[in-house]
Amino acid sequence: MTAAVARPIRAPQGGAKQRGQLLATQHMRLMVLMLLFAAAVLVVMLRLAQLGITAAGGDRSPTAGHVARGDIVDRNGEALARTIDAWTIGVHPRRVLGDKLEIAQKLADLMPEVGDQAHFYSALTKDVNFTYLNRRASPALVEAVNAIGDPGIVYAAEPQRLYPQSMLAAHVLGYIGTVRKDPTVHGRSGMERVLDERLLDRATAGTPAQLSIDTRVQAAMESELGRATATFQARSAAGVVLDVHTGEVIAMASLPTFNPNRVGMSGLDQLRNTTTQSVYELGSTFKPLTMAAAIDSGLVTDMTKRFDATVPLKVGGHTIHDDRGDEQRRWLNIPETLIYSSNISTARIADELGAARMQGMFRKLGFDTKPDIELREKGRPLWPTYWARTTVMTTAYGHGIAITPLQLANSYATLVNGGIWRPATLLKVAPGKAPAGRRVFSEATSARMRQLLRLIVMYGTGRKGDAPGYRVGGKTGTAEAASAGGYDRSRNVATFVAAFPMEAPRYVVLAMLDSPQGTKETYGFKTAAWNAAPVVGRVIARTGAMLGVVPEDRRDIDISDLAPALTMVIADRGQAPGIPR
Repeated sequence: MTAAVARPIRAPQGGAKQRGQLLATQHMRLMVLMLLFAAAVLVVMLRLAQLGITAAGGDRSPTAGHVARGDIVDRNGEALARTIDAWTIGVHPRRVLGDKLEIAQKLADLMPEVGDQAHFYSALTKDVNFTYLNRRASPALVEAVNAIGDPGIVYAAEPQRLYPQSMLAAHVLGYIGTVRKDPTVHGRSGMERVLDERLLDRATAGTPAQLSIDTRVQAAMESELGRATATFQARSAAGVVLDVHTGEVIAMASLPTFNPNRVGMSGLDQLRNTTTQSVYELGSTFKPLTMAAAIDSGLVTDMTKRFDATVPLKVGGHTIHDDRGDEQRRWLNIPETLIYSSNISTARIADELGAARMQGMFRKLGFDTKPDIELREKGRPLWPTYWARTTVMTTAYGHGIAITPLQLANSYATLVNGGIWRPATLLKVAPGKAPAGRRVFSEATSARMRQLLRLIVMYGTGRKGDAPGYRVGGKTGTAEAASAGGYDRSRNVATFVAAFPMEAPRYVVLAMLDSPQGTKETYGFKTAAWNAAPVVGRVIARTGAMLGVVPEDRRDIDISDLAPALTMVIADRGQAPGIPR
């Protein structure tokens, strides 16, 4: 048997060289693959790093890199506005990987106060690079949202403005925000706007800005004003407590109000400061001012001087009348004119004063200009364009001229403090640093007006505004609300402005209700004696001791020299008072 053996195939010449080239090619391809893989890994790592940086701080607020906004405190150092480190939650809509509808529902469940599923779905589907979901989130909420696990939702710790008293003194403080293309957060209204430069200045931001407001008094005013607004279903309301010697605003309330922590949820009517922006015809509260002008000018030197109020006064096609009972339709002396709140008698006094003296008094009180206070939110009074005889008469009892509630409060401070007008201020005034002001009434006139205002509360329309032990003096005013060039007889503006203690006044307190309704408790009446006056009385009773006024039942202003003018008043006191004005 023969075995066949295959001859080995001999490699052709140059085979080793080709084998080396093949290996080199394979090595090159492997290296290219490795480089491509490394590049892919690098891209992923860089992307993750980018997302990490974004989550950690890439979506900072516009204030990042700037000095922290300074704090605002009340006169006692109580915090009103602070800058704190807070969390924000935002989203990059184009980076969201999960089901946006499902994520929106989860966000709505976690943040119902921000919005519903539709609200969050709208945010998640916006055609923008970034939008906020919550600008003030707690760490617990951040943790809960983070558990959703979508990389498109990001978080950042950033400075936030906090108003720890919530809605307290909202119109005084105002709110902050950005303006146009300026990324810096600025004050947009209130004292945040007034103090903006100081609060952002590195040299001063570290020291809190101190206001004249007392949070305790502010809380009492807002509480009582809110209670009355709800009870009488008023459209709006205003309240002021003013230091008569310095012009410091101790409390300033405006309703409706807003929460500066959530200002984006507020309407324009809530943002309006009724106390400084809205002007009203404030009715019979003007009568003491007219009387002071008459006394100061020398027109009235005897408190027993009488003016005819027996019948309505007809002038230039207009009729001026009183809403009084028959027992008061007589010749009235000076105290009676104010106690019974007589339009007729007051108009006769103004007629004798004349246009020049009436205008001069009003101008000295600042009634022809915007209120003098730091706030930018100020309304311009409605000043008569022509002072006819009827204009002189009607402005004497607060019709035909419109001012802000703050201006009225300041005029009463002038009336009782010795006759000096000073600008109102929302900044704390250091002892002995009150502005000199300007004289409007003499010391003697001011002293007489303190007596007369006290009589109005003791015997007249201000009785429900008294606060036992605090010797309150003041005047009610009820005027038909202006509407479309005329008056709406179904609506009125009810005001009571008072000072205390009358033997040495320290504070003026004002409450005003726009369009209050009558109730069963007020027998259907909706005038100031029934609604605004009790607000002032309760505020004084709650805050008088806080303000350093000791209640004393056995102490009061001396009115003995007015006794001859009060005989008829005392006789009438046991009779029905008529409809209070």
